[in-house]
Amino acid sequence: MPDSPDITVLIRDAVDRYKADGDMQALQRDLAALPEASAAILTDAVEPYRDLPEVAGPVYERIVAAEPENARALVILANAYWLSGRGPDVVAELATRAIAADGGNRGAWHLWALAEGNPRERTSRWKQVSARFPEDLLARANLADNAAALAGAEQDYAALDLAIDSYEELLERSDIPDQRAALGKAIATLKSWKF
Repeated sequence: MPDSPDITVLIRDAVDRYKADGDMQALQRDLAALPEASAAILTDAVEPYRDLPEVAGPVYERIVAAEPENARALVILANAYWLSGRGPDVVAELATRAIAADGGNRGAWHLWALAEGNPRERTSRWKQVSARFPEDLLARANLADNAAALAGAEQDYAALDLAIDSYEELLERSDIPDQRAALGKAIATLKSWKF
């Protein structure tokens, strides 16, 4: 089995070639041709490219195949799939597996909520995530945004109240002047809505 530097060099060289020529097919061939390696070696080697879905996806497919209950790997693969447009169904399935493996993985919960296509259900999911992780301000912001969108689309006063309450909670927690001004404006706008 090759040691970590060999895999690291192979991935780095493949990415460098891809950045130089933009040849996605060549990148995919190079990544598919990587020699057998442990999940730990692959994880270390691909870490610098984790935010490049075209690189992370193929490598994390191998990692997840080797460690199907590795919540972190499942989340990274789901994120790579989301960013590359693989669709909400496969992302939701991976996120659900990650939640089953580690119920405390916030990234899994975020992807699970994000992947829901129905606006009402998506709002409900963000509400669940916000309740599960009360200090997660990104989840609270997503809840507020989705509730506001739902209120506007369906003229739903309950969703409107949820959006206002969520934005007000964010306002209470913010000490950034520009953010506070934007939240205040959003709250005032929502409070003026009449259906």
